[in-house]
Amino acid sequence: MSHDSSIPGLAHVRPVLFACAVAAATLGALVGCASDPTKGYAFTAAHDDTIRTVAVPVFKNPTYIEGIEVDLTDAIIKEIQRSTPWRVAPEGAANSTLLGTIVDHRMRRLSIARDTGLGQEMLVELTVDFEFKDVRTGKTIVARKNFTASDTFVPTRPVGERLELGQYGAVQKLARDIVAELRSDW
Repeated sequence: MSHDSSIPGLAHVRPVLFACAVAAATLGALVGCASDPTKGYAFTAAHDDTIRTVAVPVFKNPTYIEGIEVDLTDAIIKEIQRSTPWRVAPEGAANSTLLGTIVDHRMRRLSIARDTGLGQEMLVELTVDFEFKDVRTGKTIVARKNFTASDTFVPTRPVGERLELGQYGAVQKLARDIVAELRSDW
């Protein structure tokens, strides 16, 4: 028995479903939370569109891990470029600035190898303080203290992952989370 594609009424169903799907996707892309929480959803951007440029100086790093501040700053810049409408600009040419300090770097043992007693799975945890300011007004837009992200690595054999792998993962997560915070509080 064959299926007849010319069943009355079905010829128009696919185009109508497609049009509905496109309309829903377009509406979903346009709707966002309003910048004023009392207004609920709005058909405008959820951020202040007068902010167009962001300066991201290298984060301060008083911890014992050298170079991680450069990795974090670079990851934040790439995340801003990837996921926001803002352009990264040098200090003095930007209308906003993201300042930050790495306040803590920790490693925690999550599991122990039975045969050696060494840490089998380790957690790298990075904690930062940051402040996002409108340079034109001096107003702080978003500020967070003790903002933390972490990632794991497995240093024991046979895997033998290096500490840098855990640090890289924590830096990437922290960059995504910081930029999400910059965009969410408006």
